[in-house]
Amino acid sequence: MSGFFEFDFATAFTAGTIGEPGQRVFLIQVRAESRRVTLKCEKQQVAAISQYLRQLLADAPDAHDRPLENTMQVAAPIEVEFVLGTVGLAYDQRNDRLVLQLDEISPTDENGEPDPDFEPGRVRAFITRGQAAAFCEHADDVVASGRPLCVFCALPINIDGHMCPRMN
Repeated sequence: MSGFFEFDFATAFTAGTIGEPGQRVFLIQVRAESRRVTLKCEKQQVAAISQYLRQLLADAPDAHDRPLENTMQVAAPIEVEFVLGTVGLAYDQRNDRLVLQLDEISPTDENGEPDPDFEPGRVRAFITRGQAAAFCEHADDVVASGRPLCVFCALPINIDGHMCPRMN
């Protein structure tokens, strides 16, 4: 088990990458005061979290308390706590905070069944609407900053070229 991390007042919630396009590792990081938790995730998870946060924000008043741009960068040193599995999002109307629950991916056996003895790590973070809106904007940039897409097949183009299936 990786542990349970709770951030009642997260000072930063962001996404980032390490590595070169085509070899990048995607990360989500939550920070508060001297605590920091970094999770490894998939590019699609970053995009999905952004999409769902936007849906929650659509029904809320505009947020004007955006964090400073430098807080949107993943802070070093980067020590991955666990690999992200399921994500839960909610809105706490009483405290005007968005609640994120980020759970560790559960290992499975050769039949695809989860290990019954595995206790997944979990991060629960309460963020402001401004932090959520800033995450969405930053996540768009992080996701889009990879390899360019082929105009014919929409697959990523590698640095050394691309074998387009539509150009046979």
